[in-house]
Amino acid sequence: MGLSEFDLITRFFNHQRVRHSGVELGIGDDAAVVSVPSGQSLVMSMDTLVAGVHFPVDTPAEDIAYKALAVNLSDMAAMGAEPNWLLLALTFPEVDEAWLTAFSRRLSQLADEYNLTLIGGDTTRGPLTISVQINGLVPQGQALTRSGAQAGDLIYVTGQLGDAGLGLKLVLDELKVEWPSARRDYFIQRLQRPLPRVNVGLLLRGLATAAIDISDGLLADLRHILETSKVAASINIENIPVADEVRALTGEWWQLPLTAGDDYELCFTVPEEKIALLEQQLNSVNVPCHCIGRIEPGAGMKVLHNGMNVDTNNMKGFLHFD
Repeated sequence: MGLSEFDLITRFFNHQRVRHSGVELGIGDDAAVVSVPSGQSLVMSMDTLVAGVHFPVDTPAEDIAYKALAVNLSDMAAMGAEPNWLLLALTFPEVDEAWLTAFSRRLSQLADEYNLTLIGGDTTRGPLTISVQINGLVPQGQALTRSGAQAGDLIYVTGQLGDAGLGLKLVLDELKVEWPSARRDYFIQRLQRPLPRVNVGLLLRGLATAAIDISDGLLADLRHILETSKVAASINIENIPVADEVRALTGEWWQLPLTAGDDYELCFTVPEEKIALLEQQLNSVNVPCHCIGRIEPGAGMKVLHNGMNVDTNNMKGFLHFD
């Protein structure tokens, strides 16, 4: 006789210790119960990853677990929230104990790194799909949003853009290049195991006027800030941080960092008078950030390369239903 749903939960997902006193009732009941401390707001987000859409079907279980949680942690970072609890809905075609062992072990390890507690979820049979709901806390009134950017603010991004897009091309064997294995592995890891910038999101409270994580490409995600904040922007392609291998691509290399997505870096806006404090704060977490442009009055986005306008009308980020 195979493992039942409750056996699966007990064996693979019910061994994690509770890290937060706010958990009144965790795994094992019809629903979890948590308490929110006075003066805090509850921040909630959920992402779904589907095999063949968000990751190749032969992706190792460890990488699937990591990314499923990391993309949700990135949402917490974009909101300036401290992650606390998560719920997991796992759909898989058949019980593969080796796969489940690897998946649950890596999920638990990453949860440990960010002091997260798994408090519930669901398992069912079907095409491989992973949904994670993450919950975090932020002091009331301090959550970062997309709607606060103002004319004169500077636009920043963390890390490097285009790495994950290049990693996907390597996984799909779309690039015929002879690179050292260490560099190939780096870009594939950037695709499969993005680094959530939770520490940056926390220090941006009170500094950033708007923020978003870059999941669908810089152009698409920055446009969300502009449309919600009702402002315009001008960005300079030469200031976008990219790897040498991205810059060496034939054709218009900047299409990758502008549209590829999956980098899960942060894009945020900061008033000019707070830049010195921002740089001081960033030094404490050792995360590279680059100013790529400025918020302007009006609507739309101007993209410049060495002072010349670049036509981005046909450049789109990732769209599920396009």
